[in-house]
Amino acid sequence: MTQIRAVLAAVLFLMIHLVGGSAYRRVNVEAGHEAVLHCPSISKLSLLMVTWKMNSNTSCFLAYRRDLNETRMLNCSERMMWKYTPDRDPALRIYPVNLNDEGNYTCEIVSSEGNFFFFFSLTVIVPPTLSLTSDKNGVAVCQATAGKPAAKISWIPASNHSVEKDVHHLNRTVTRVSYISWVNSTHPNVTCLVTHPAVNQTLSLDLSYDSSRIQYLLIGLPASLAVVCGAGVTLCLILRCRASQLRKKAHRSAVETVVSGLWFLCFDDFFFGGGRGVYGVFLCCFVCVHLFLHQNMLFHCNMWLL
Repeated sequence: MTQIRAVLAAVLFLMIHLVGGSAYRRVNVEAGHEAVLHCPSISKLSLLMVTWKMNSNTSCFLAYRRDLNETRMLNCSERMMWKYTPDRDPALRIYPVNLNDEGNYTCEIVSSEGNFFFFFSLTVIVPPTLSLTSDKNGVAVCQATAGKPAAKISWIPASNHSVEKDVHHLNRTVTRVSYISWVNSTHPNVTCLVTHPAVNQTLSLDLSYDSSRIQYLLIGLPASLAVVCGAGVTLCLILRCRASQLRKKAHRSAVETVVSGLWFLCFDDFFFGGGRGVYGVFLCCFVCVHLFLHQNMLFHCNMWLL
């Protein structure tokens, strides 16, 4: 009877291998999604124990003993658990998956017919963040940020003059940037095609809009600066004239008193100076020039303020 069970178990696992392929399986899962590693189940009558060993950053150990109906976990995250009841289907469930879960997993089934091992390699895929922009030098920039594996970037229309740059991050993701110049291009727009296991997407950029925007900036910026400078100069002149007018108004009484005294001395010296006429003429000329300049400055300031 024991020999018959051994033969049946061997035939069962041979059929599993033929249907499911090799005992070493590769599983690709996108980050944030659910990963299920299926370890082939056998009859409850012959099952003794099932264990999962994770040779990843966590080094988790998960086991089930049928005779005690007991489950044990060692150094395992709460995200790792049996997908179903282990005596019925010992599949391992990881949700949500992150980059730390990437690695090799081993499922061992201990039965009355022997021990059987199944190996899995879990690869975590991270979709990149996509963007398409242009700079002031007329270069279109298509960027796939923090993807795993690195995304592939191509241009429509196709160009042999594109330049690519890769930036590798500590978490094993890659940022790929592709540059293409469209200064002398006759096409009105350019399209960036990003290919990745988690996402395939096209991004388009209107080159005519960017060109006209650059022209507007080149023309409008100097004109705006000229207007601002002119307004600033005008404001400064107005404020200066206003300040001068206030100062003149504050000292007008004192100036008028001094000028009246000078006029009196001028006429007194000129008409009653007794031979000092030359000095009187000079003094009168000085007073006249001073009054002319004073009145002329006030006139110009008033004209500015009006």
